[in-house]
Amino acid sequence: MLEIKDIHKQYKTGDLVQNALDGVSLSFRDNEFVAILGPSGSGKTTLLNIIGGLDRYDSGDLIIDGVSTKKYKDRDWDAYRNHSIGFVFQSYNLIPHQTILANVELALTISGVPKGERRERSVAMLEKVGLADHLHKRPNQLSGGQMQRVSIARALVNNPQIVLADEPTGALDTQTGIQVMDLLKEVANDRLVIMVTHNPELAEQYATRIVRVRDGKILTDSRPLQAEELRAAHGGRLYRK
Repeated sequence: MLEIKDIHKQYKTGDLVQNALDGVSLSFRDNEFVAILGPSGSGKTTLLNIIGGLDRYDSGDLIIDGVSTKKYKDRDWDAYRNHSIGFVFQSYNLIPHQTILANVELALTISGVPKGERRERSVAMLEKVGLADHLHKRPNQLSGGQMQRVSIARALVNNPQIVLADEPTGALDTQTGIQVMDLLKEVANDRLVIMVTHNPELAEQYATRIVRVRDGKILTDSRPLQAEELRAAHGGRLYRK
């Protein structure tokens, strides 16, 4: 289980201080499709980056399976990102001179998976997202939707517990976006998917839970965890700092 407790995050530029997150607390189920919905500048991407270990919170706590991350060192964050998190970005973040197979294999290389197993798992994952006939193409030979499916394959190849998607359809046409969202919805059947979006129609159509944020605060949560669920997750007791 993933929990966020009273997270605060500020960005300082000279004398200017921006409160990106202002006392955010959320608990997530092990498998659900959560949409973090809010306008530009609401803090939603900062929240996603903190959940993914790409950014550090100033105060509060990120709790992973009952363990506080307050004393995490760089190697702990690296292990968390490499083994527990899969990232899907709007801009795909693919390496242009590498084949799509090599792009997916890279996630396993970083995790220390042997070469033969890397190839086998990467091919299987690309087949699963419908790209079996494109293994040796480079990103510039693919459509936007195909590149996003490569990004999803790369995110899933390590079998992470959590998939984080930042505006995953932002650069896609409507029909291609539907295909990508259908794929993410399927992924959420057996793991936690957290998607950041500014599109309420997308959130309402696909997510099982919608968290609305504005000015670094949570406004509403359509399906918060109940006390009974938290007790069950913590072996019959609620988490205490």
